[in-house]
Amino acid sequence: MGPVEPVRTIISNMENVKENVEKDSKHSYPRYKALGGIINEKDYKSALDRAQSMAALENKSLVLQAKMIAEESGIALHSLEIASDPRVILYGILRTEVNPGEKYHHSQMGDQQLFAEALRMLEDEDSLKKLIEAHPNIFGSTKNK
Repeated sequence: MGPVEPVRTIISNMENVKENVEKDSKHSYPRYKALGGIINEKDYKSALDRAQSMAALENKSLVLQAKMIAEESGIALHSLEIASDPRVILYGILRTEVNPGEKYHHSQMGDQQLFAEALRMLEDEDSLKKLIEAHPNIFGSTKNK
C-alpha cells in the first residue's frame, strides 16, 4: 500500500464520520471508546462536528506540533497541505478546547495523548498503533491498546 492510500482512507473516514455520528451515534462513540478513548460523548460529538466544518487548521504552531508528533511516530500526514489533514484539524480542536470546570478535561492532556484521541475518534488504528509504540513512556505497555 503506497503512502497516498492511507491518506485517502483517513479523508474518507473523516467525510463519513459526521454521517455516521448523526445516523448512529451509538456506533461511532462505542468504537471510539473500544479503541481506548476517554473523552465524554458530548465533547466527542462536538469536536467531530467542528472538525467537519473546518477546511484547515489555521493555528500554525498547532499544525507544526501535530506534524512533529506524526513524524516522530512514523505517521504520514496529508502531503499536500498538512493543515487540512483531518487528524491535524481534530488535534487542534481538542488542544484549544478548554473547560476549567471539569476535573478531568482533555485540555489537561499532553500533546501526544490528544493526538491519540484524534486518531481514535477517526478510527485510524494503524496510526494509533504507531503513536503508542513510538511513545511507550507516555502510553505504557502496547498490550491491549
